[in-house]
Amino acid sequence: MKKITCLSLLFFGFLSLLFAQEKYDVLIVGGGASGTAAGIAAARMGSKTLIVESTTWLGGMLTSAGVSAIDGNHKLPSGIWGEFRDSLIAHYGSQQALSTGWVSNTLFEPKVGNEIFQRIVSSEPNLQVSFQSEWKSAQYEGNQWTLIFGRDGQIHTAYAPILIDATELGDVAASLGLPYRLGMDARTDIGEEFAPERANDIVQDLTYVVTLQDYGKGSDRTIPKPANYDPAEFACACAHADPITDNAPTLDCDKMLGYGKLPNGKYMINWPNCGNDHYVNLVELSEEERKKELEKAKQTSLRFVYYIQNELGYKHLGIAEDEYPTEDNLPMIPYHRESRRFYGLVDFTLPYVRNPYDAPNPLYRTGVAVGDYTIDHHHKKNLNAPEIDFIKIRVPSYNVPLGALIPKNHPALILAEKSISVSNIVNGASRLQPVVLGIGHAAGVLASITSKNSKRLDEISIRQVQLGLLNQGAYIMPFIDLNPRDPHFMAMQKIGATGILKGEGVPYLWANQTWFYPERPITEYELMSGLKEVYPHLNDYWGASGDYLTGERFQAFLEMIKENTPLLEIAQVWKREGLEGDFRTDKILNRREVSVILDEILDPFSKPVSWNGRYD
Repeated sequence: MKKITCLSLLFFGFLSLLFAQEKYDVLIVGGGASGTAAGIAAARMGSKTLIVESTTWLGGMLTSAGVSAIDGNHKLPSGIWGEFRDSLIAHYGSQQALSTGWVSNTLFEPKVGNEIFQRIVSSEPNLQVSFQSEWKSAQYEGNQWTLIFGRDGQIHTAYAPILIDATELGDVAASLGLPYRLGMDARTDIGEEFAPERANDIVQDLTYVVTLQDYGKGSDRTIPKPANYDPAEFACACAHADPITDNAPTLDCDKMLGYGKLPNGKYMINWPNCGNDHYVNLVELSEEERKKELEKAKQTSLRFVYYIQNELGYKHLGIAEDEYPTEDNLPMIPYHRESRRFYGLVDFTLPYVRNPYDAPNPLYRTGVAVGDYTIDHHHKKNLNAPEIDFIKIRVPSYNVPLGALIPKNHPALILAEKSISVSNIVNGASRLQPVVLGIGHAAGVLASITSKNSKRLDEISIRQVQLGLLNQGAYIMPFIDLNPRDPHFMAMQKIGATGILKGEGVPYLWANQTWFYPERPITEYELMSGLKEVYPHLNDYWGASGDYLTGERFQAFLEMIKENTPLLEIAQVWKREGLEGDFRTDKILNRREVSVILDEILDPFSKPVSWNGRYD
């Protein structure tokens, strides 16, 4: 009988092993902001996708880390970020209901954000999430990944041709031995005038966010006095100065708390000025060492909470008890502002953000994610951090090049979250929530296309990835005056990405801008200058004036590229695409109209571009 029982156990153990091994099209390690967006995007393209996530939540820094005040992209509702925000508006009733704190136009309760992501993910039949799962190893051999992870005390194995590293600190790519940068770059190495003279390993401060709840006047929710508490640590917390305008500080404790005021009487405590930022570079530490250092970060936040309650008198504000599924009611993970930054097919550095049209290469043509928040670094808790004058680093809205998501030396690994090929300075903008969601969105589309085509990542068509993103309502160009609901959005995005019509960048406070001006009349010279970049045979033509472009002259230009383009064909496209009025030879055309006609008749977007944005 014992022998039969042993055989039965072996048999069922074998079955369990079989069921613990499964093949996918795309594997994603990390269900944070990037990982969640990547999973949704890949699944919607028909790829069987697995996310391996260590917590029970989705959304990472937006939810599990409690950073539920969105930085930027209010006028760039790109793709999954726009869908997430629309879901928040539907939940709370209006956009105005999300504007509870002055730091952002979109604030929400972390648990609500998680619920939204969970609902979106559960509606995707091609997407599976393995929660409370720790990845053990990832190996690539014979054009296939083998991912081993633990869940419920068992070891599971998953296979796929493509893998996305969406971990918070780039741990998967590091385990493969891929080279990376960590900390501040040297000025001469990275080609950024604002970088320090020498490189160092100093990363941005991290924060263990706390969500407070207003329990009503008269309540006393003061926590026990933390060890090593000294009120002097937070003495300047109420002194608020705007680093963009550089106005003199004002003492206003209500304003300090109102920074991250959330719906339903809650507060996000994520305050950089003598607040709960905490310096530690734990990227290369072991798991045990990381836990010890993160406990110190938690204690920093608890000391700040005690200061708010005991010294400032907000005793009625206590740690929210219904927000996170944790014993201490704190978020599941800290807010990491910086990660390893791996070497990609291209480097996303400051010149490509500040002056994309005058940068060494036209990387803007390869854009896959957009952002408009200014470059924002937190270094106040490390006195050894070199001073960088971020006030002078003014940038317009920008896009992230696809090549920054692909490591130089791996055919089937995609970088996501904050581990893309980006400089330390530019990471101060690309690390923010909507951009990281956009990076994940692009990673998911790229992964699906790569998996379906059985190619190396560096062999994939950039235009195919961009078109996949546009089809999912994402922006590839950072034009704040365009919207995916516009029937001509895709045409203007595509023509913008060719460089034929360029945007105008405006550095503006905390919400930088690049304008397309779709209704603005276009001159002959402006159009011909752009066309020459795509169609070099036009370089010998000098017949374009500064006059506004008419329908007649537009047809003449089109026929230089595509012979036999009759006026009737233009008129038919005009009507079919719903452009205003009728097409006439004497009509002065605007940038919208020109974009739509160019896209339909010439389709310049289909012309391939290289990873550095140049035409092949």
